[in-house]
Amino acid sequence: MACSIPTVADLLAEARLLFGQVFGGDVPHVAACAPGRVNLIGEHTDYNQGVVLPMALPLVTVVVGRRTPGPGVTVVTGTKDADEPHRVDLVLPPGGAPLPPGSPRWANYVKGVVEHYRGPVQGFRAVVVSSVPLGGGLSSSASLEVAFYTFLQQLEPDDGDLVSKAVACQQAEHSHAGVPCGIMDQFVSVLGREGHALLIDCRSLEFSPVPLSDPDLVILITNSNVKHSLTGSEYPSRRRQCEEAASALGRRSLREASMEELEDARPRMDAVTFRRARHVIEEIRRTLDAVEALRRGAYQEFGRLMVESHNSLRDLFEVSCSELDQLVAAAVEVEGVYGSRMTGGGFGGCTVTLLEARAVDRTVLHLQERFSGTPTFYVTTPSEGARALALS
Repeated sequence: MACSIPTVADLLAEARLLFGQVFGGDVPHVAACAPGRVNLIGEHTDYNQGVVLPMALPLVTVVVGRRTPGPGVTVVTGTKDADEPHRVDLVLPPGGAPLPPGSPRWANYVKGVVEHYRGPVQGFRAVVVSSVPLGGGLSSSASLEVAFYTFLQQLEPDDGDLVSKAVACQQAEHSHAGVPCGIMDQFVSVLGREGHALLIDCRSLEFSPVPLSDPDLVILITNSNVKHSLTGSEYPSRRRQCEEAASALGRRSLREASMEELEDARPRMDAVTFRRARHVIEEIRRTLDAVEALRRGAYQEFGRLMVESHNSLRDLFEVSCSELDQLVAAAVEVEGVYGSRMTGGGFGGCTVTLLEARAVDRTVLHLQERFSGTPTFYVTTPSEGARALALS
């Protein structure tokens, strides 16, 4: 009943076939992949210099290609549901001059990575295929950015620093996609580890793998397949409100603030700004508590914190929607489900549910019965981060 996730080998074969079809029988010389991610807890805390607990997914973006003479670049996407041209041709500007964003929009992520790559870039041909759903809150954008960066590393290596690689991909999204995202998505796509979630301190950029390899435990991702148009404007708005709250508190970020300080400052901010700040401050604490629960194997406690996180995102940060609320409420009714919450930016996309492996089928059936839409299900475990792929 859950979706079958294509293997990396399947996607690689698809990309190689498309490369030959597009480029007249030419063959790629190098290949790379990078995963999407699901955030278990710690939502909208990353750009507040807080902590987050994502994991890399078996859903990945694969890039294959080869170097070509001259400054010309051609990139083709095989993504089936892209609503824009599937091919972009451009010329690398001389002397490292800026590469301006434009159309198609998906190519801006590639252009941003090319501009922020920490090494030389020469002409190339490339094909991109992906199993990460677009607009589902599983970070198809970071998966594309990191996969493309890893591809460029195969053509002309950079200094190899992984944290700097994640930061460069984040900068690509800021400068060319116009999304002021935090570091979480790119970080876990680069540094994800099989069998582990990743606790990331978004202020220090320190990280710690957290074991999540119990064979009796799985992560169910439910894509509502709902995409509300509010997302584009609301994300920058939430970030701005958090910055205003930090300023009112005399702090550089909400990471440095306590609930006591926030209560003291309530007269100096409007009710909406107060609610946004309260979510972030409490969510940072919840995430640290959840990590300790996970390390102890206290899954019931972890699940309770997931539900608290969802309620806070719904009521205080106001980034949920009726469809996500419906999915979470239905999931926690099922025996064997520890907890559930919305994941990602909000206003649609996915929920993430921690549950016993034996409860997957009845949970999926219950969600299908209770949800008014047509959801898509992925049964996942923590997977490996970005890597080069062998073509032989």
